[in-house]
Amino acid sequence: MTALRYMGWVTGCSVLTAFVSIIWQAFLSLQTLNRTTVLLSGLLAIEGSLKRPALEPAPKVAIGYGACTDLQINATEFLERYYSRRIPAATTGSREIVNNEDELLQSFAYYFQNGAAAERVMANTTLFKQLVSYAKVMDKNRIQWYMGGNAPLMAVRFFMEGAEVLLGAHMSKKLRPLLPKEIRLAGDEIPNDDIHLILEYKAGDTWGPYVAPRANRYILHNDRNNPHLRAVEQLTDALKIYQPQLLVVSGLQMMDMFTFNPGEREARLLQVKRQLTSQPSDTLNHFEMASYVELQLLQQLQQFVLPYVDSLGMNEQELSNLQQVLAYGRTTLATDWNPRIAHTLDQMRQVFISLLEDYGDRSGNDPRRRRISRIHVHTLAYQAILTTADSKWKNTRAAAAKAALTAHRYVCKSQFVNPEAVLQVLDDSFATSAQTNAPRMRIGAASPVPCWREYIEYGRKQQRLEVEICVAPVLVCREARKTAGAGDNISASGLAAQL
Repeated sequence: MTALRYMGWVTGCSVLTAFVSIIWQAFLSLQTLNRTTVLLSGLLAIEGSLKRPALEPAPKVAIGYGACTDLQINATEFLERYYSRRIPAATTGSREIVNNEDELLQSFAYYFQNGAAAERVMANTTLFKQLVSYAKVMDKNRIQWYMGGNAPLMAVRFFMEGAEVLLGAHMSKKLRPLLPKEIRLAGDEIPNDDIHLILEYKAGDTWGPYVAPRANRYILHNDRNNPHLRAVEQLTDALKIYQPQLLVVSGLQMMDMFTFNPGEREARLLQVKRQLTSQPSDTLNHFEMASYVELQLLQQLQQFVLPYVDSLGMNEQELSNLQQVLAYGRTTLATDWNPRIAHTLDQMRQVFISLLEDYGDRSGNDPRRRRISRIHVHTLAYQAILTTADSKWKNTRAAAAKAALTAHRYVCKSQFVNPEAVLQVLDDSFATSAQTNAPRMRIGAASPVPCWREYIEYGRKQQRLEVEICVAPVLVCREARKTAGAGDNISASGLAAQL
């Protein structure tokens, strides 16, 4: 009897413990859902403040260069089907150009296990065509075709946000109808568009011993049109009449060295510089970063592009890469896929100071230089925007909120934000710097998008410049539907909000 009583007591305690655990988990879930709903309401309210007065004309935006067709496939399904017996035991992400299948598999595995976005050129045209043919014969329901290219995707987003848009790009008859007819096109018709192979994967996807910590994509291309920026001259001519408020330069990561004869790439970048420097001072210039790996190209961007723009847009990988190039003259491989806000903000400050010190002096040998006044970094978990206090950029808080909502809507492929489909990555507060005793900011009902002002010192004379920084939490999509092009849409929505 004693044993039976003891067993009954143990069973009762187990049932009670399980019951309490269920109740506690339900309570925690309810708390999380409540916090998500409160943040969503706050973000939507801030976004709603962006409504443009009815009599105010739409902002005019021009953007270049290039366009392509994106062929999107599930990465792990594709590789399991064709390369299941060739999963690499070791990985490397250091190759600038992919030449063969082994290099492709090693490079993909490296970025896949780090959850990092990557874009690589496949120098072997025959192999690239073979990979595309492999993708085409997969289940038709498992592949998707899209209009691609940084410039067209940003152009469409600017149009959706109410801007008047001029796009500099060459397109085929098949691709042009995918672009809204209201978007003006400066560029010739071409017989065939370049194709980009988009290997998409979700958080938790596995390939052999490798597991993806977050949703992302690996992009392969073998372009013949886009690297040469053939629409630059036509866009330059159109700009003389169009006179935009904002000029956006993107797609320069396509300019891989193997495509060009000696000196040819530098000549094309010189045309980009001339386009940027020919804009009047009241036209804002923005450069959209991308997955750059070739150090020489980045150094050429330091010469021909960075000194002549007001604004930069990038993700956490691109921010780390740019910071390393500016500070140490070297590139980086994959970095933390979910960096702390304090770390990102410190890197933004370092890039901002480097650009001010290197290019901000207009009294130097080139009076056409511009002083950087805006940096937007988009990550999985948050949007961070830094602007100078005396600049033409407005609505920094609303721009951060808009970018955060665009991130969720685009990746989820839904205009409706369902709180139950959201994963919150950020805590309720964050440090504004990794330095000791740095101030902390809270994220909550009272402040869904924390903003503050601070002074940044730069130069030998320790000049001080006041900046505003805003950080908006991203309501991360639990089941990512599409990541390729997310950065372009996020950046464009943030820019549109600040014009």
